Amino acid sequence: MKTIYLTGFMGSGKSTVGELLHRKTGAQYLDTDQLVVEKYGAIAAIFENEGENQFRHYETEVLRDIPETGYIVSTGGGIVEREENITLMNKSGLVIYLDTSFEEVARRLGNDTERPLWGKTVLEKKKLYKRRYEWYTETADIRISTDGKSPTEITDEIMDYLT
Repeated sequence: MKTIYLTGFMGSGKSTVGELLHRKTGAQYLDTDQLVVEKYGAIAAIFENEGENQFRHYETEVLRDIPETGYIVSTGGGIVEREENITLMNKSGLVIYLDTSFEEVARRLGNDTERPLWGKTVLEKKKLYKRRYEWYTETADIRISTDGKSPTEITDEIMDYLT
């Protein structure tokens, strides 16, 4: 099985769905944010001390090491911010975009303080969402709408594509 990359805005369910896909397929599971944390430290600290650009560099570094087969990979919401990341994912695997409306993301995340880019104004968050939305849709091999669906329903829908 080709490696599967789950993309989407923060709060779209990538990590939860990734874990469920791992259980259903038996493929190994990786989360790029967790890989960055393990190798370089807390994401919020990286943003604060080194900046978003450095975080994006670390993200690319861990992405390069992911094998082309046998993995389910939950990516960070901004993985599409770098052309190199898009190229790596499209070349080495199947990209599935978990398409979640801004309203649904806002409902799911509420006042989450763990995500550095979610602490912005509503206008700034909407601008970020809109910019990334174009990249998600252009990058994806498969697009799954997640609004109003449970993680299990989303996982089952992805499984239908894979079988």
